[in-house]
Amino acid sequence: MYAILDIETTGGNPATEKITEIAIFFHDGEGVVDEWCTLINPEKPIPYFITGLTGITNEMVADAPRFYEIARELVERTENHIIVGHNVQFDYAFIRSEFKRLGFDYSRKTLCTVRLGRKIFPGRKSYSLGRFCRELGIEVNDRHRAAGDAMATVKLFELIRRQQEGADVLDLDHGKTGRYRNLNDHITVEDIETLPEACGTYYFFDEKKQLLYIGKSRNIRQRVLSHLGNTTSRRALEMKQRIHSVSFELTGSELIALLKESREIKELKPLYNRAQKRSLYYWGLYTGKDEYGYTTFRIQKISETADDPVTCYQNKKEAREALTRMVEKNWLCQKLSGLYQTDGACFHYSIRQCNGACIRKEPVAVYNKRAAALLDSLKLDRGNILIIDRGREPEERSLVRIEKGMYLGYGYISVNHAYLRVEEMLDSIRPSLDNRDVRQILKNWLRNNQVEKMLYY
Repeated sequence: MYAILDIETTGGNPATEKITEIAIFFHDGEGVVDEWCTLINPEKPIPYFITGLTGITNEMVADAPRFYEIARELVERTENHIIVGHNVQFDYAFIRSEFKRLGFDYSRKTLCTVRLGRKIFPGRKSYSLGRFCRELGIEVNDRHRAAGDAMATVKLFELIRRQQEGADVLDLDHGKTGRYRNLNDHITVEDIETLPEACGTYYFFDEKKQLLYIGKSRNIRQRVLSHLGNTTSRRALEMKQRIHSVSFELTGSELIALLKESREIKELKPLYNRAQKRSLYYWGLYTGKDEYGYTTFRIQKISETADDPVTCYQNKKEAREALTRMVEKNWLCQKLSGLYQTDGACFHYSIRQCNGACIRKEPVAVYNKRAAALLDSLKLDRGNILIIDRGREPEERSLVRIEKGMYLGYGYISVNHAYLRVEEMLDSIRPSLDNRDVRQILKNWLRNNQVEKMLYY
């Protein structure tokens, strides 16, 4: 079954604009069996030039249903249907964006009559709906209104099917071309289409169901496609050819995806995650005192026998850049921080960005107070905390538990009822082992990202 549709909008960007009208003709492959059309109140003014193009005014949509009021019907009506449109990704992106604002991941297979038209009728001057239909002798009524354009797309779709003489147009559109051209012999377009464009972890398996690789992404489908297109190294190409199946687990929270990926790589030891089996971080920031009592910092490689660093980085360049920023922010000495080698004063002292600790002009206690502030900013909070963030669905929240600076695990809890007790939240936590990597993941995340809530208990 096909849902052949068209939408009208307040503009061209699905991230900021809204749908004003939607029309769908339901097609069984032989003909139209049902139709549905409605104006939608976009809850924002329709620009004048858009009204001039479509004829849809603010007054026309004032009493129309809002998208959330028709969302359920749209989901139910298009279930088990392939979405067909002329430049379908435009319409589909808007519909997905509207659902995303409601916290729902709307996913359907799609079929584009522009791509089909280029293959069946190559060499045309234009494949825009109006001009293409005129060239093919298809009458278009009520142009730039959803029902008129959707019906024109129906007629175009039927003409393409007749030209194919019964061949599957889905195969023609979704052959391994375009974004799917890099799929290997074992992964189909349908396999990729079933992957969500949402946050979570994903898993590659070979023909014997042996785990090859674990990854995480905010957009699982996009990341998997990027793996399948990666031929930059022999190892990447080898892994691509061995992949026979892909699975995934949604996490909702990117922080939990990071924690879950780190734990599972260490536990399951996938063949192609070799670089991450031991540690994600290779360079550390260490602290000490010089002979006069000033706090010092140094960057060095992390070794198995070394003390735990204050914080960790993936490479030396990243570590040095981060330390440079922190030194400047806290007005610390380049020389004492290992950033400037000299027997005398550091460069910053010469331009009055250092108070002279490098040549013992600044009192030790005064300098060390600012160094302590830097160290405090890098510590994982020593209290008892629940990090509350988005869940896998709108009525769920994710939880990460930290107790006295130690990571204890993560979990999920329903928020259907108004009040949640701390005891309920703690009971939902799945215990996990604390280690250097997860502490660093938490430090970096909390330093650079916002979460919904930090609950101290």
